[in-house]
Amino acid sequence: MTSVAELEPVVGVLGACEALGVARASYYRHVRRRHELVAPLPAPSPRNEGAAGERSELNGPGPTADGIVPAADALTTSAPTTPTRVHPRALSADEQAAVLTVLHSPRFQDAAPAAVYATLLDEQVYLASERTMYRLLAAEGEIRPRRDQLVHPTYQKPELLATAPNQVWSWDITKLLGPAKWTYFYLYVILDVYSRYVVGWMVAHREQAELAECLIAETIAKQVTLHADRGSSMTSKPVAFLLADLGVTKTHSRPHVSNDNPYSESQFKTLKYRPGFPACFASIEEARAFCQDFFRWYNAEHRHSGIGLLSPEVVHYGQAQDAFDARSQVLATAYAAHPERFVRAAPRPPQLPTAAWINPPQSTTNLPTASEETRQ
Repeated sequence: MTSVAELEPVVGVLGACEALGVARASYYRHVRRRHELVAPLPAPSPRNEGAAGERSELNGPGPTADGIVPAADALTTSAPTTPTRVHPRALSADEQAAVLTVLHSPRFQDAAPAAVYATLLDEQVYLASERTMYRLLAAEGEIRPRRDQLVHPTYQKPELLATAPNQVWSWDITKLLGPAKWTYFYLYVILDVYSRYVVGWMVAHREQAELAECLIAETIAKQVTLHADRGSSMTSKPVAFLLADLGVTKTHSRPHVSNDNPYSESQFKTLKYRPGFPACFASIEEARAFCQDFFRWYNAEHRHSGIGLLSPEVVHYGQAQDAFDARSQVLATAYAAHPERFVRAAPRPPQLPTAAWINPPQSTTNLPTASEETRQ
């Protein structure tokens, strides 16, 4: 730094710093520290305003004339600390106390600083800005919500894995529009998560726990894990007692999280997006007749993208591998007849499902690859 100072009168600061490979910011910082060692404390900088208009700053001695910074022990033993710097625009202690007194007064103790600021202005009084009032209250620890907010319980995210049919079932209820406005029929559906096979369904006039209990009891023939959302019927005690008696593990979705029950939600979309789905049903008998035809088509004929474009019935009853082999043979024959039409490689049918997850864990590198596609 001494060499830069010697060259400065000749070539200027820029030329001296470039010639010696010294950053100008470092040189100016060195000069400022030298000035602070010999000059009285300068006026505080306007940009050093703290939370309440003040800033405490301890400055030790800067580098010596040769550019050497004193050691840490020298700073603590010989260098006096500078006094606290107060911003020239900051409120004095008496002014801050006056503002807090007004904010704590019975008149304004329940008012927001913005309302206090505006009310005082209308009364031809100015004590401080709205932001300064907030800073003073924050320094006193008085900035918080007026009322205790409702704390919702933490619901555990369900993590379910099915590697074969009849391991995990999902069930839900959807509304079917009736003949008049605000009238509905209720469709209960139980779905196998792995095969997407509809193992049970029912159309009723209302959503009721006892009806769901009857449907589940008639459908369950072996132990499975039954997943559902948090509807009133799903969380009812009759259904819970029935599942406990049958030895069935039950899980529930988190509130307002439709992704926790994707298979049932996706199946309902397939139902309501069918070309023949009516705008409304004239009677419950018509709704039941339509659902009977739909679920027969869905289980036996619908090619599901999430299970290798196979029908749910084929996967549910263990015929998936045979169907895969038959498709492979057809593609092999086509490849042998015209290999030039397949540029990259020999064609293969869509992969068979190996697992179906509801909320797979983040670290599942060693687990079976899940067929997470729930599009219908």
